[in-house]
Amino acid sequence: MVLIFSLVNLSNPEVNKTIIETFKKKINELTVVDKGEAEIKDYIKISQVRPFVVKDQKYITPKKSLFNRIVGDSGFELKFASFLDDCSDIISYVKNYYAVHFKIDYIASDGSISNFYPDFIIKFKEEEIYIVETKGREDLDDPLKINRLKQWCDDINKLDSKNKYRWLYVKEEEFAKYKAENFNSLITVHSK
Repeated sequence: MVLIFSLVNLSNPEVNKTIIETFKKKINELTVVDKGEAEIKDYIKISQVRPFVVKDQKYITPKKSLFNRIVGDSGFELKFASFLDDCSDIISYVKNYYAVHFKIDYIASDGSISNFYPDFIIKFKEEEIYIVETKGREDLDDPLKINRLKQWCDDINKLDSKNKYRWLYVKEEEFAKYKAENFNSLITVHSK
């Protein structure tokens, strides 16, 4: 009778999910290790990104990007892209679409390895590049992504002596509150 009861419990979707997630977390704790290393696998020139189709949604026609349209995943991304277009102190920028293939791996809150695609890549000065993540509403993984982005910049700066990579995390609420005049003033407010 006890055996039958246990089998019934194991067939319960919630119990099954709990068991799987517990095993997954414990296995990841034993096997997923951040070695503290980074590598540059490949470079791609934005001008060489193959044409790609995006969903039919709101967009802006940029002045400082090689893409003919900037389609945002949110209204805030479009506001931010418009802001970048008006910044006289940047050279250029791109929205980091999947077709660009720039992603950073990180350990997610559930212990698994995931990838995230920072929202923008900004050429601030000739050899100074900002990787920018914008955020409207934060989720559980956002601090993990930003910590990984910081680490990625540190690691890449050790490998690439030509360019200096910096990170920036721009929250919609702060962006609206402080109304930066240019990119340099945005850095001052959001790099804290």
